[in-house]
Amino acid sequence: MKKKRKNRSGGQQRPQHAPQAKQNETFQPQAAEQISPVEKQPSGLAGQPAPAPLPRDEAPRAEAPQVNPAPVQPQTAPLLPKAEKQPKLSSSAGLGTPLTLASAPHLTTRDTTRTLMLDVLIALMPALLFSGCYFFGPRAFLVSLVSAAGCVGFEALFCLLTRRRQTAGDLSAAVTGVLLAFTLPAGVPYWAVLLGDFFAIVVVKQLFGGLGKNFLNPALAGRAFLFSFPAVMTAFPAVRSWEGLSIDAQSAATPMAALHAGSLPSASLLEMFTGVRSGALGEVSAALLLLGGLYLLVRRVIKLRIPLSFLGTVAVLSWCFPQGGNSSLDWTLYSLMGGGLLLAALFMATDFTTSPVTFWGQVVYGVGCGALTVFLRTFGSYPEGVGFAVLMMNLLAWLIDRASLALRRAWRQRKEARA
Repeated sequence: MKKKRKNRSGGQQRPQHAPQAKQNETFQPQAAEQISPVEKQPSGLAGQPAPAPLPRDEAPRAEAPQVNPAPVQPQTAPLLPKAEKQPKLSSSAGLGTPLTLASAPHLTTRDTTRTLMLDVLIALMPALLFSGCYFFGPRAFLVSLVSAAGCVGFEALFCLLTRRRQTAGDLSAAVTGVLLAFTLPAGVPYWAVLLGDFFAIVVVKQLFGGLGKNFLNPALAGRAFLFSFPAVMTAFPAVRSWEGLSIDAQSAATPMAALHAGSLPSASLLEMFTGVRSGALGEVSAALLLLGGLYLLVRRVIKLRIPLSFLGTVAVLSWCFPQGGNSSLDWTLYSLMGGGLLLAALFMATDFTTSPVTFWGQVVYGVGCGALTVFLRTFGSYPEGVGFAVLMMNLLAWLIDRASLALRRAWRQRKEARA
């Protein structure tokens, strides 16, 4: 048994440290009331030298203070949420491809721009084929074909030169070309048709960003530009004055010229309805235009708000203010079937991009088109004012939508405040 080593200076004996606990023993915490504070050994008292250092093997180990530990919760790594299986998207529902952002119109439907434009072309075909084969001859069909090809060609060339996504295949340019041809005389020269196509597609549509970003109807804007050549735009050939591919150069008075002078046209109401009268290429037959408009309504391409408010405003104002002492009924019927009113109300004023999107906005838009049409027909220097009326309301479409949304928001807040 080893002897206790004394300090050289005769100091106190070094206390023996407690034996080290075995590593395999488990730590059992004691209760708080059984734990006694650990007494600290003085490192040196006053007047006594500090004890000499001991060898490494006999160096004491400081006793750690015993603390009542809190119950330790086993820490486990947080479980990551399992990846949920995404349902397979059906390509037939149009959800298999990634979503893309596009400009207006935004429709919750499976139809695409191409299908909508194809429906418009189908609706225009009866008026085109019947007027081309019976009223104005094959040249009317050639004018429409050249106009559609010119619009498609200008759009494809512009997209190619500017390195934009090619949009010539969505048929919107073809619709613009056919509608522009419908507003022109059947004997218009081809160079004028191509000039109007260039202005409608490049200047009005593509320079402002393409489909959905133009603020004017391209076909009506191209027609308005061609009024820079009044001799071309006012030479309307007579019906059935064609032989082969040529049309008699003699111009005939249109029903709108008579209405502008305050008298009823020489054509009967039946001839006005069927189209046996002079006028622009695609505006003469009211029956075929109504048939095309009915097809668009059945296909839900257009809604009845704009055409009904447009035509209803013209009918009310014509009934209230007949000209030349004529009866209100006759004046109203001739005003509705004369000129390009039905063509504009069914196919041009309903353009998705250039018309309002709110319910009351569309109603106000149609009423404005009708009121301006009657005003320009009565007081304007040109007999027909439908195209200019629609173009002016195109400029106000965004303002009408903003006003409509503001009024609806104010109405809801007032209703909630009362409740």
